[in-house]
Amino acid sequence: MDTLETRELKYFTAVAEELHFGRAAERLGMAQPPLSRAIQQLERRLGVCLLERNRRGVSLTGAGEVLLHEGRAALDATTAAARRTRRAGGTDGPGGLRNRLVLAVKAAASHELLQKLLDAYAAEPDAAEIEVLPSGMCGQEEMLRDGRADVALMYTPYNSLAGFDSEELLTEGQIAILPAGHPLAAHKTLSLADVSDIPGLPLARWPRNGTYPPGPGPEIHDQTQLAQLIALGRTMAIFPDSARARLWAEHTAVPLTDARPIGTHIVWPPHSRSLALAGLIRTAVQL
Repeated sequence: MDTLETRELKYFTAVAEELHFGRAAERLGMAQPPLSRAIQQLERRLGVCLLERNRRGVSLTGAGEVLLHEGRAALDATTAAARRTRRAGGTDGPGGLRNRLVLAVKAAASHELLQKLLDAYAAEPDAAEIEVLPSGMCGQEEMLRDGRADVALMYTPYNSLAGFDSEELLTEGQIAILPAGHPLAAHKTLSLADVSDIPGLPLARWPRNGTYPPGPGPEIHDQTQLAQLIALGRTMAIFPDSARARLWAEHTAVPLTDARPIGTHIVWPPHSRSLALAGLIRTAVQL
């Protein structure tokens, strides 16, 4: 048996994520007994044990871990196929827009490059409609995988490009963004060591994959919050050099001499056959 049904993957993924048949059944909107029977039938068809069941609860076997990982990817792929098909047919946009691409970008990032790209592409014959979809921290990857976006601007080393096709558009250094009145703001350059442990000015923390990395700095949810906290002298941040374009008067940017360069990439699913997407990529690499 080398095929799986989408329904089976949805059932198994719900149980594997909840590790509780009752909660999984509630999440799926079904009764628990048929869900349990469906998982047992799936195990018999695959010839492997996916879940360990005992008095303490439910846990995944090694085979179950594999199916959870692969199943999530397969469900994302089917969702993406439906979303991109509707988009290609113009059934998901206002007024039934056809030939539309969704470009995912990190909110407030790469503004100058993005504007150049949009202007240059709009001048192309038969250019598609571009919808810019801002994302949170590292959200572009998920948007590409589940079909909410057709293409994205992503940043190494912060984003993973694994599983996608990409072209690098820009490489730039990094800067420390400090309150304008802070003593370090008067320096011409700084090192990572200089800004790693500034008394009273901890490095801001961003969410990644639903959790915050360890550290003393305030938890940041958006660019406006970060900008205000830096202006108030409560935190500092490290950003690509292009972030200078959105600094407040209360901020100062100081180059970091030893920070790893940031690469800006245009990224897309490798199986895409969209002529509109090919045109956008061609325009991007010619900027």
